Amino acid sequence: MNFLPLHDLLAIFCGSAVGFSLALIGGGGSILAVPLLLYVVGLHDPHMAIGTSALAVAANAFANLLPHARAGHVRWAAAVTFASTGVLGAFIGSSIGKLIDGHHLLVLFALLMLVIAALMLRGRRGHDGTGYPRKHMYPRLGAVGLGAGSLAGFFGIGGGFLIVPGMVFASGMAMIDAIGTSLFCVGSFGLTAAINYAASGWVAWPIALEFIAGGIAGGWLGMLGAQKLSRKRGALTVLFAAVIVAVALFMLAKSLLP
Repeated sequence: MNFLPLHDLLAIFCGSAVGFSLALIGGGGSILAVPLLLYVVGLHDPHMAIGTSALAVAANAFANLLPHARAGHVRWAAAVTFASTGVLGAFIGSSIGKLIDGHHLLVLFALLMLVIAALMLRGRRGHDGTGYPRKHMYPRLGAVGLGAGSLAGFFGIGGGFLIVPGMVFASGMAMIDAIGTSLFCVGSFGLTAAINYAASGWVAWPIALEFIAGGIAGGWLGMLGAQKLSRKRGALTVLFAAVIVAVALFMLAKSLLP
């Protein structure tokens, strides 16, 4: 009987862990894709890890977009406006990221993880959408999209932690609609960054496909778990934020200590 090599199994397992956490607590999971690819799967080049992560994030975002679209939670005009400027930002951000030394990039990435953990602990305040659409909504969406896309492209992340509150701020849409709409933007930003990195040969395609397959399976299990653990989601978010902090501190130690 033939078994998959260990690094293939690890890629599938890590993708499953990211997909599971995303579906279970609703955000933050994709930020772990880069450190998992580096320190568990065994990719040694930070740029390769970021490019591969960006492709996996994009694929999982587009896959999760479908059920939200069927439920009517995607504001397409707002999504296209946000994504059109955000894609430009993602291209610019990913182009700058490719020029930065990989070890310096990991230090910045670890600091970003600490910021995301803090935002997760702060929580998302609900919004009922009564202010939608806001005056001058589309120029505001374009401006916020450019900034969010630049950061997402620079780090090769989904950027949902920025996109969701940015959409609420710019348009006044309901939180559930902002979450659904953000997936189109997350997928667009991630795909832009992945194409830019792939042009430089910084996407590990077999590992990316394994990571995506694991993420889809993990997302399905996470959705089942979310229904049963809905009352404990606040505690799970705290636990997950603590994991992000621990991984960020580990990355800082690996990058800064001799």
